[in-house]
Amino acid sequence: MKTNFFKPVLALAVVAVAATSCKEKTDLAAADTEPHGIILANMDTTVSPKADFYNYVNGNWMKNNEIPDDETSWAGFTILRKKTSKDMLNILEKAKESGKYAPETDQAKALMIYESKLDTVARNKAGIEPIKPTLAKIAAMNSMEDFQKLMSEDAVAVSQPFLGLAAFSNPSNSAMNSAYITPGGLGLPDRDFYTNTDPASVKIRQQYVDHITHMLQFLGDTEESARKQAEIILAFETKLATPRLDKVASRDFRNFNNPRSITELQKMLPQIQWEAAFKGMGITKQMDTLIVMQPKYTETLKQMFAKPDFDTWRTVMRWSTLNNATGMLTTEIDQANFDFYETTLKGTKKQKPADERALEVVNGSVGEALGKLYVDEMFPPEAKQKAEAMITNVIAAYKDRINALTWMSDSTKVKAIEKLDKFTVKVGYPDKWKDYSSMEVKQGNTYYDNMVAVQTWGLKDNLEKIDEPVDRTEWGMSPQTVNAYFNPFNNEIVFPAAILQPPFYDYKADEAVNYGGIGAVIGHEISHAFDDSGSRFDSNGNLVNWWTETDLINFTERGDKLAEQYSNVEVLDSVYINGKFTLGENIGDLGGVLGAYDGLQRFYKENGRPDNIDGFTPEQRFFMSWATVWRTKSRDEALRNQVKTDPHSPGMVRATQPLQNVDAFYEAFDIKEGDPMYVAPENRVRIW
Repeated sequence: MKTNFFKPVLALAVVAVAATSCKEKTDLAAADTEPHGIILANMDTTVSPKADFYNYVNGNWMKNNEIPDDETSWAGFTILRKKTSKDMLNILEKAKESGKYAPETDQAKALMIYESKLDTVARNKAGIEPIKPTLAKIAAMNSMEDFQKLMSEDAVAVSQPFLGLAAFSNPSNSAMNSAYITPGGLGLPDRDFYTNTDPASVKIRQQYVDHITHMLQFLGDTEESARKQAEIILAFETKLATPRLDKVASRDFRNFNNPRSITELQKMLPQIQWEAAFKGMGITKQMDTLIVMQPKYTETLKQMFAKPDFDTWRTVMRWSTLNNATGMLTTEIDQANFDFYETTLKGTKKQKPADERALEVVNGSVGEALGKLYVDEMFPPEAKQKAEAMITNVIAAYKDRINALTWMSDSTKVKAIEKLDKFTVKVGYPDKWKDYSSMEVKQGNTYYDNMVAVQTWGLKDNLEKIDEPVDRTEWGMSPQTVNAYFNPFNNEIVFPAAILQPPFYDYKADEAVNYGGIGAVIGHEISHAFDDSGSRFDSNGNLVNWWTETDLINFTERGDKLAEQYSNVEVLDSVYINGKFTLGENIGDLGGVLGAYDGLQRFYKENGRPDNIDGFTPEQRFFMSWATVWRTKSRDEALRNQVKTDPHSPGMVRATQPLQNVDAFYEAFDIKEGDPMYVAPENRVRIW
């Protein structure tokens, strides 16, 4: 949400499953006695699947479940994350009670961060003292030399919205890391919040001003002074937001691939002495080139830096620094921050329990230290083996689908198959764990000190990768993360251990249910290699066009048709899905369902077809499982915020929209012309 200069702020170019799905709330407390597969009690069989497939499968679940006050939505991902958090808290408590971890171990550091976060007495006693030295430095800034020093030598403590620096894979040579110059972070979650003129966006901007006004008073400002500053901050952040790429353009990595020499960068922003700035960050190697992600934005900065308004800059940087530190200060400040970012923007009624929030901090800072403990206790080797077998089967099915395409030429098919053949598949946990030994988290540190140590370690760890080979053994998520992702630079699909649980995967359920759950998630990640963004990368992870001109035209036309289909979906009054923004995820869902369905048929061909269960055919159970996984209840504020900021379509749309483009779905439920779920064959989108 908020970013410091020269911190690793580059959003990883991975497309992760970050959506919502569902199992019954009471299932969490009765995992050993719960039914497996399709839970009939959750269905509403008074509804016809031909008329409303979503409520046919999920109607009673929707009626019988409420969104907890500390959640913005209630769905499969949130429920499973809740269960996983409970498991992790138990593991943490056992680790604490064991007393076997020496202070220098990674596990001990995880416990120190956790306990210092929970020590609200110490945090409340400290007040704003931890950030006062940083605020004093900002107040003393009166020259470009001062500004540069704050941005480089004090990058961890000082926050500002101008620029960021990060190391990440070079799009033209994915085996090597390069330095990226990125836009800095802003106080509102997305550019559209600053630029849209609809009444809801205008209201949010005013609420943001009110929020800043409230927060600055914690620093001792009067209400009148704070409000004047808040208006200045909004106006200035709007100037910085406007020239940035919008969220649709940001999905095309070609727009970011702008290599520049250091000499060229010096001309682009001559007011910064770049070699000195890099040296101030501790970068000792001589860089020849780096990547300027948004040149148009950089031109805006050049104009600003040519006529520096230090009064405004000090105001904005002071606010940004406070805003980034809110979770590390008093409980009152933390609550005020929550009231805006979670309640106002997303509708959340109350904060999660303190231990869950502390666990989230640990997972986000030394996640793999806890991951070792999670894997040992919660992830048996056979779970990994079964998942790998299913992935192999779905990949094989995907190859068959590519070979059967009528709109793609043979030469492009060869390249597509090559991409599948070179996939790296990661399941469960890393083969090599992160080493946090140099992280200066210590017993007796304040929570603020510990988090500065975490950020300092993260910055150093990232920047040391500049112009070094990419370590492709690294994971972008810890094992206890309920999620999955595709990384186009590594041409890899990754499935952390925690997602290999119900409702996505249940070894006691029938194969149709598992293929409709985790099988389709697997297919979704595979499909990201061939969505409108991932398809621009070749089998080695380089941003290289491997399509013939005609094939690319055909693919783009089909994607445009799918985008148009989703853009017609209204999720709230006058709130429509942005089909272009969500296109990659929508292609992922459509391809995922098709790949998993064909994988299931391959499984039956090799192992025999089962009998019906509860009166449903395997094919029906497959599609019902998919709709079960994505059932979702969301608050209106959260849903509106998701449409603006999240490239995933809302769960209730994901549950059925892809199915309306799948012929086998119509066959399974005998859906015909005239039925509300029916889409004419010529209007069904067929990509992969």
